[in-house]
Amino acid sequence: MTPPIAPDATIARAAGRASRYRWAIVALLFAATAINYIDRQMIGVLKPVLQADLGWKESQYADIVFWFQAAYAIGFLFMGRFMDAVGARFGYAIAFGFWTVAHIAHGFVRGITGFGFARFALGIGESGNFPAGLKAVAEWFPQRERALAVGIFNAGANVGAIITPLLVPAITIAYGWRMAFIATGLFSVVWVIVWLALYRRPTEHKHVNAAELALIQSDPVEPVGRMAWRRLFTKRETWAYAVPKFLTDPIWWMFLFWLPDFLGKRYHLDLKSFGPPLVVIYLMSDAGSVAGGWASSRMMKAGASANRARKLTMLVCAIAILPVIFVQNVSSLWLAVLLLGIATAAHQAFSANLLTLPSDLFPRTAVGSVVGIGGTAGAIGGMLIAKFIGYVLDISDSYAPIFAVAGSAYFFAIIALHLLSPRFVRARFDAPAS
Repeated sequence: MTPPIAPDATIARAAGRASRYRWAIVALLFAATAINYIDRQMIGVLKPVLQADLGWKESQYADIVFWFQAAYAIGFLFMGRFMDAVGARFGYAIAFGFWTVAHIAHGFVRGITGFGFARFALGIGESGNFPAGLKAVAEWFPQRERALAVGIFNAGANVGAIITPLLVPAITIAYGWRMAFIATGLFSVVWVIVWLALYRRPTEHKHVNAAELALIQSDPVEPVGRMAWRRLFTKRETWAYAVPKFLTDPIWWMFLFWLPDFLGKRYHLDLKSFGPPLVVIYLMSDAGSVAGGWASSRMMKAGASANRARKLTMLVCAIAILPVIFVQNVSSLWLAVLLLGIATAAHQAFSANLLTLPSDLFPRTAVGSVVGIGGTAGAIGGMLIAKFIGYVLDISDSYAPIFAVAGSAYFFAIIALHLLSPRFVRARFDAPAS
């Protein structure tokens, strides 16, 4: 039975006495996302080595990214539903285990076809990361804290992106690229054990006191049964999340899979030298992830509506990303790093707010499914941009058209969000869910 809603004054007093175990959950999600991005980004860091060893053309590399994105699109849709059915605890562990096996398998393949199969399997497994993480945040945080919590755990993506260019080249130079996949895959085993040992729902956890539970449940949603997919697809609020994901997720994929290549071609960096610029870029994006979540959460605590706080923060982020369209023409490496760092930071700040939309607009029983729909839309966008980038680089070897798309996408995303959810109100389900 759901405890009664405490009045705001009671919640405010309770917050001072509350345990803080929910932040330990965020730390676990942060670590999981860091590992997820180490596994994901390795192909971008190792692109020159893999192309030299396996003889890939630009379009073939793009095809491998395409099939990862296709698997991610398929997996995200069903993983969201899977997390709603199984729950975050076991669902996350299963997805994590699957992608770990797929990641290690990269070290044993012999050709482009085998690499493509391993990458496809990795996409299926990794698609469970954000549905599980966002479902956990919806279970453990009230609305006023969710953007900050999402911003912190989403910052794990940047930590993973920072670790990868430092760790992976060292392993590759010493032991070869195959061992790099095998060694990094072993990190995941420890996380799964810790997750299963520590994660429970707040109502079932011995480290959560009554005050923290009251804070977590200070804005519980109305009871809703299992949500049918067909009902979610008919809601404007679903598309208010999915369309911006379709428009902006591909830009992050572009940074992740092609940024080392851009730095190598434009500024003549290699496996030993592009580490420091990438570290600076992703440190900046790490700060952006937390700052974006903090900014909207701060506005809401000061009395702003979720509508104003989320959209205003996202608009500022879109403006900050715009200068990246000029980076192709910048001759100074570190000025380019600055522009790219601002763009990736603003993307992560934008994303921290966008990722809260399912829990802002839907009941907890539907969060995983809505996240899955949006993730699938984003992955489809990633498939399209992979083909676009491969085509552009094959015919021109210039990143200018690619960065032009990157700089403008966020304005279209915020316009779509506002048109589809102008008042930012929760989706209504008048009849019982089937």
